[in-house]
Amino acid sequence: MKLICIGRNYVDHAKELNNSVPEKPVFFLKPDSALVRNNKPFFYPDFSEDVHHEIELVIRIQRLGRSIPERFAHRYYSEIGLGIDFTARDLQREMKQKGLPWEIAKGFDYSAPVSHFIPLQEAGAPGNIGFHLQVNGKTVQQGSSSEMIFSFDRIIAYVSGFMTLKTGDLIFTGTPAGVGPVEIGDHLEGYLGDRKMMDFFVK
Repeated sequence: MKLICIGRNYVDHAKELNNSVPEKPVFFLKPDSALVRNNKPFFYPDFSEDVHHEIELVIRIQRLGRSIPERFAHRYYSEIGLGIDFTARDLQREMKQKGLPWEIAKGFDYSAPVSHFIPLQEAGAPGNIGFHLQVNGKTVQQGSSSEMIFSFDRIIAYVSGFMTLKTGDLIFTGTPAGVGPVEIGDHLEGYLGDRKMMDFFVK
């Protein structure tokens, strides 16, 4: 299983991190050891002092495909959930400054909590799915698939041109503005519309 993560897919988020807005999807991978399921806690790593939350819509690939035309991409997913791309921002800054890869900031163990999945039609039209994250009862990130620079179908078409998508692969489709640090003891709740999908603590 691959965890494929799309970066800079919301204009406001790209701007808040002083990144340019991409002309093509930007993606990176997390290993399956990053997965956290069933609302188990996220354990704060001892190698970072600045871990940030990034909530994202996640689609699950349901069939094998390579070099998928965008017009057929909708056939490759039918379920949606939420995920959090935890990022060790201090390590990421250090790696960027040195011009080095920054997998250690994104792909560390337990850095990708994922909710259960629901049928796509229950979440609404693919182009207008609202979601938000609360930390300790306060909404800190809020977005909609309508604000994505690259749609689900565009992402699938682009990524599959470089690597085969397999059944069960997860695509994190980017985070809206509002990313910020978490601390031990924080309570995180993620919502698709008004449906609670995630509910866990940082320990």
